[in-house]
Amino acid sequence: MTSVSAITIPGFAEPHEGVRHFFGTRHGHALDDLGNVARVSFRQVHGTDVLILDRQVPPQDVVPGEWDAVVTNQPRVMLTIRTADCVPVLIHDPVRQVVAAIHAGWRGAVAEIVPKTIEVLRSRFGSDPPSLRMGIGPSAGSCCYEVDEPVLAPLRRTFPDWQRVVRKTDHNKARLDLRGLICAQAEAQGVSSPHIHSVGLCTICNPALFYSYRRDGVVNATMVSGIVLVP
Repeated sequence: MTSVSAITIPGFAEPHEGVRHFFGTRHGHALDDLGNVARVSFRQVHGTDVLILDRQVPPQDVVPGEWDAVVTNQPRVMLTIRTADCVPVLIHDPVRQVVAAIHAGWRGAVAEIVPKTIEVLRSRFGSDPPSLRMGIGPSAGSCCYEVDEPVLAPLRRTFPDWQRVVRKTDHNKARLDLRGLICAQAEAQGVSSPHIHSVGLCTICNPALFYSYRRDGVVNATMVSGIVLVP
């Protein structure tokens, strides 16, 4: 598995459902066989702003501004995000045919970027949360992701069930289950638990597959994940 270029979750989204997706590794990513697809990129800043693309965009469109989530109902517009320990989250609404890509670090997750994106899908495109499918990609896992009070304090303020996703390791330190937090937030918004799928791999303790800022102490590179509606 050390040379795998991309990971997909069949239970999350199948090509016959009109959608293709991938979670990239340090060896590259997939979906080079789609032909004429517009690939959207933007600056990520660990915030909670959601970009809405409800029109066709030019190929290789660099969208101005700073965003950490993007949604579209446009076919052949590939939404991509870059991560190295943060959580890549992909969403597909097979009823409304809308997709979303979310970059969720601890700041964005604590500030509820995933619930805010789900609300945009509901209010702008009429998505019903129980119909949504969510795919959660490789990220820093609870096995390795130790955080301290600057992370724990805002988590306690915004997530009443915070003890569910932390395991104390030392005075004012704990291991954070960031993917578990995102799952809990999505379920609270009405997303059905069986519709939430996770790769379950930790970027920190899998150096042969993933880049990791926490492990290496520097951003050597990032992984690209993406989703696109296809006719």
